[in-house]
Amino acid sequence: MHCPYCRHTDTRVIDSRTADDGGAIRRRRQCSDCQKRFSTVEQMQLAVLKRSGATEPFDRAKAIAGVAKACKGRPVGDDDLARLGQQVEDALRASGWAEAPAHEVGLAILGPLRELDEVAYLRFASVYRSFESADDFETEIAMLRAERPAPAEARADPPPIPADAAPGDTARAGVTPARSRHT
Repeated sequence: MHCPYCRHTDTRVIDSRTADDGGAIRRRRQCSDCQKRFSTVEQMQLAVLKRSGATEPFDRAKAIAGVAKACKGRPVGDDDLARLGQQVEDALRASGWAEAPAHEVGLAILGPLRELDEVAYLRFASVYRSFESADDFETEIAMLRAERPAPAEARADPPPIPADAAPGDTARAGVTPARSRHT
């Protein structure tokens, strides 16, 4: 590590602390020549292992650009895409891989994209998973519908009054009595 003041190559670490939830290390250093102190931040370089065997650094902008194509014409803003990119990078870093396989990058995109926009998810999944027919789309749509939470059913009728309820005992039935105007 070169001293930023005198460019001397011999520095010593005085203090080390984790930063960014363990994704980086902040070190306080001192130059052995000029005695000035400075801080450095060391961050793990996340790499992507391509199918060809080549390795390249993870590029969040590249992942966002791929998702942006699937979101074209959809109500998805730049802030939404930036958050998705951050979620993908966080998921890959949390996985513990120094070199994440390319297919894991795609899998990390699919989850947050499904939450963001189902149509964009289907577009991205069709390319990522190489859909070959309408049946592939139908299968994926059926899966989306099955995972969707059931809508809350509105109750049209009030709950029944229990048979052992005394006349005028509406509190046990879940009904609040109206207030008298003469109080």
